[in-house]
Amino acid sequence: MKKKSLYSIREINNLGKLPLRRILEQNNHHSLVGQKNWGTGEQRQPTGVIFNPDGTKMYSTGTVQNKIYMYNLTTPFTVTTATYASKLCSLTGDNDALMFRFNSDGTAIFVLDTKTTETIDKYSLTTAYDISTCSLVAGSPQDFGGGLEMRSFAFSNDGNKIFIFDQKGNSNKHSIKQYSLSSSFDLSNPTLVTDYVGHNSNLNSIEDFAQGLEFSSDGTKMFITGNKEDTILAFSLSNPFDLSANVTYDGEHIVTDVVELGAITFSSDGSKMIVSDWKNTDDVRGVYQYDLTCGFGVVKCIDPTANKDDVASVESQSEGAKKLIQHTTYPVLNRMEWLRRNSGRINLTNQNIKFQFNNEMLNALSSSLIPIYFSNDNSNELNYQNSNWSFWSEGTISIGSVGDSESSSSKSINTSAITLGADKKGEDNIMRGIALRFGTDDVDVGDLGSALDMSSFGLTFYESRPRGEQRFVDHLIGLSFLNSNLINNSGSTSTDGERYGEQLYGSLSLRDTFSKNRLNFTPKLKINYGITHLGAYEETGAEGLNLEFNDQYIGNFTSSLGTSLDNTYDFKIGTFIPYFDFEYYADMSPSSQQKFSYVSNGEDFILENINNSTHNFISGIGFDFVSENGVTLMTKYTRDQAQNNKNDSFIIALDYRGSQRSSYAMSIQDTSAKLSHNKELNGFKINLDSHYDFFKDDPDYGIDLKISNIY
Repeated sequence: MKKKSLYSIREINNLGKLPLRRILEQNNHHSLVGQKNWGTGEQRQPTGVIFNPDGTKMYSTGTVQNKIYMYNLTTPFTVTTATYASKLCSLTGDNDALMFRFNSDGTAIFVLDTKTTETIDKYSLTTAYDISTCSLVAGSPQDFGGGLEMRSFAFSNDGNKIFIFDQKGNSNKHSIKQYSLSSSFDLSNPTLVTDYVGHNSNLNSIEDFAQGLEFSSDGTKMFITGNKEDTILAFSLSNPFDLSANVTYDGEHIVTDVVELGAITFSSDGSKMIVSDWKNTDDVRGVYQYDLTCGFGVVKCIDPTANKDDVASVESQSEGAKKLIQHTTYPVLNRMEWLRRNSGRINLTNQNIKFQFNNEMLNALSSSLIPIYFSNDNSNELNYQNSNWSFWSEGTISIGSVGDSESSSSKSINTSAITLGADKKGEDNIMRGIALRFGTDDVDVGDLGSALDMSSFGLTFYESRPRGEQRFVDHLIGLSFLNSNLINNSGSTSTDGERYGEQLYGSLSLRDTFSKNRLNFTPKLKINYGITHLGAYEETGAEGLNLEFNDQYIGNFTSSLGTSLDNTYDFKIGTFIPYFDFEYYADMSPSSQQKFSYVSNGEDFILENINNSTHNFISGIGFDFVSENGVTLMTKYTRDQAQNNKNDSFIIALDYRGSQRSSYAMSIQDTSAKLSHNKELNGFKINLDSHYDFFKDDPDYGIDLKISNIY
C-alpha cells in the first residue's frame, strides 16, 4: 500500500572517526512544483530525462518513438518553463532506449538499447548538447557480457567509472555493477570492480521492478527508482562514486503523484528533483518537478561532514590559524637571537630570503593594512649609533602539500610572505622593535577545484631584556587580521564564501648562554599562546548545497624546550660562527569545533576535535660569516618533524653594518612596502630604494639606484 504523503529524514551521518551523532525526525521537506506533459508527437513513454549542465535544456527518451527529444527552458531546471525545441536525435535501428547520458563536454551521447540485446550505443554530436547533430559512432554498440538485463546506467563525473543497474543479473537478484574504464568515457574495455546487491543482499526486497539510477553531483548519494511501488531508494557512499567501499541504505521515498515512476535526475545543486512518468496515457505522461529544502535531500540531506573536501576546508582554516603564531613569532625570535649572537655589531640592516618546502598547513591572515613609517634623519654623527634604528626583512616562498586522510582530502599550498622589522638597542641594553608580516596563501583542496585564497597582515611588538651577562628574556605580543576566500566544488556545483578573522598572540622565551673558550651552549625555554576568532560566513552559488558557518574560536598553547650550540673561528677575512639548534615542542592547544548548517533549512552539523595535540622536533644547522668590511652572511637549514608532517626550510641572510653617514627608512602605504638606504661615500650620495606590492595578482617588485654629487 502506498503512503499518501511525501517525507524525508533529515540526516547527520556517522563517518568513521567523525564524532558527530544525531538522530533526526521524519518530516515533509520537499514539495511538488509542477509537471510538464508531452505534446502530441513527442515522447509517449518517457523512461529517461536529463539536462545540460546549466539546466537550460532538457532531453527525454523512451521505448516508443525511438528518438531523443530536446526542450528549451526559460528558467534553469524548471520543467514548467520547457518548450519543445523542434530538435531530436533519431536513434539507429529498432531501439528500446531506456536511458541516455552525455559525456563531460556534451559532444557524445551514450544510449541504453534493450530491444534485442543489452548494449550501450554511442552517438557523436558535431555541436555540443545539440542532439539534432547526432550520428552513430563506428564500432558501437558496446555490450558488457551475456546475461545482463540493463535498466539504467550512470557515469562518474570524470567518466572513468560506469555503473549499470542489472535487473536479476546476480543469482536472480537486482544488482548495480561498477566498472572501471581504461580512459574517460571509453567503453571499449571495461573492468568489473564490484557487484552491489544492496544493504541486505537483496534489492528486490525493496523494489522488484527497478527503472532509474542516479548519483548526487559529488557522488556521495545514490538513488534507485522503481515503478512497481513508485519508490525512490536512497543510499550514502563513504567514498564518492565507489560501491566497493561502505554503502549505507538511507531509506525509501514513495512518490504518490506519478502513475509509473521512471527516471530520476536533479538540478546541479540538488535543490530540485525531477522524475518521469512513463504511463502511456496522454493526461499523465511527462515529468514532475519537486523542490527540496536541502541538496539531494530525497530521504536524507547530504552530510557535509562526510565530504572530505568540506572537512579539509574547515581543517585548513583551523590549521592555518594555529600555524600563524609559530610562523609569525619565529622570524622575530630568530632576529633577537641573531642580534645577541652578533652583539658586538650594532645597527645592522639585513635583507633575508627564505625558501620553505612544507608538508603542513601554513597560516592564514588578512589584507588589512596599518600605515606606519620609520625613518632616521639624524645629522648628529656623535649620537647616531645610540639613536638609529636597525631595519630587517625576511621574505618567504613556500610550496607544500598535506596528504589525505580517512576523513579529509589532500591539500596543496603555495605561499608568499614578507616580514619587515625595525629595532633599536637602548642604553640599558634592552632591545625593542616592531615587525610587520604580510602573506598570501593559495590552498588547493582535493581534486575537484576546491580552494582557499588567504591574505594576511600581522603587527608584532617585541623586546629582548638582559638578565645578566649572557641571560636574556625575549617576549612579544601581536595582532593579526585574516581574510579567506573559499571555493568548494562538488561535482558540477560550486559555492563561494568570504571569511574574516582576528588573532591575538604572544610569546615568551628564556635563554641562558654558557661559554667555554669560544664554544657557547644556550638552553632555551619558550611558550607560545594565542586566541583566534573566525567570523561567521555564508556560502553562495548553489542553492540546495549552500552552508552557513558559525563563529569559530581557536585556542593555541605550545611550549618548547631546546638548545643551541655555536663556536667562533677567526680568519684574516672575517669571523666564521657555525651553530646547531635542537628543540622539542608540544602543542597542547584545546581542540576546536565548527558548527554549520544548511542555509535552506537550518539543519545543524558539527565538526569536533579539530587539530588535536601534537609533538614536534625541530633541528637546524647553519653559520654566520662576518667579514672585515661589515658584510655578514647567515645561512640555516631547519627540519620541523611531527608524526605525520614535516616542514623543511632554508634561510639565507645578508647583513650590512651601517656607518655614521648612513640612514634607513621603511614605510607602508596602501598595499605597498618601501625600504630606502641613503649613504654618503667619498663625496657622493648613494640612494637605494626598493618596493613590493603584496596584494596584486601579479606582485610588483622594484629597485631604484641613484648616485649624485653632494657638493
